[in-house]
Amino acid sequence: MSEKEIKKFIDEAYKEALKAYSKDEVPVGAVIVKDGKIIGRGHNLRVSENNALLHAEIVAIQDACKNINNWRLDGATLIVTNEPCVMCTGAIMQARISEVIFCSLNQKMGAILSNLNILDYNNITFKVKYKYEPDEKCSKILTDYFKHKRGRNIEENTFNSIYNNGSPS
Repeated sequence: MSEKEIKKFIDEAYKEALKAYSKDEVPVGAVIVKDGKIIGRGHNLRVSENNALLHAEIVAIQDACKNINNWRLDGATLIVTNEPCVMCTGAIMQARISEVIFCSLNQKMGAILSNLNILDYNNITFKVKYKYEPDEKCSKILTDYFKHKRGRNIEENTFNSIYNNGSPS
């Protein structure tokens, strides 16, 4: 996948993060791409659906499996705005996704680079390539969300214009 294509799909994952934000969910979004086309989309739905499993990656995997009528996503790339956690990394391997591209590090729960490095373990049976592709807007929306949730000062007009109107910065 070319850098231009990656950037285009990162923007699509970011749009999913904006949907999560509009639902007062942690703003993480994901898309699954195969043969240059998006086959699955997802954003966090844990709060709105009262389901701890509904991380963006899981929702996107479910959507892709449904859309192609197969649980195996061989040859697919997952692009997600934040580094996957342990649960999502396991689901990525189980779904046979070939590659993961993530746009911000998850210092507390990340399981690919930040903490556990699960995909680098020698004893796993299904290898998944990964790439950290830093993207400012993907990091910023998370930072702004948590500042807002914790009551820290962020400029309300900037916050509303960026996140409530769905216009990426």
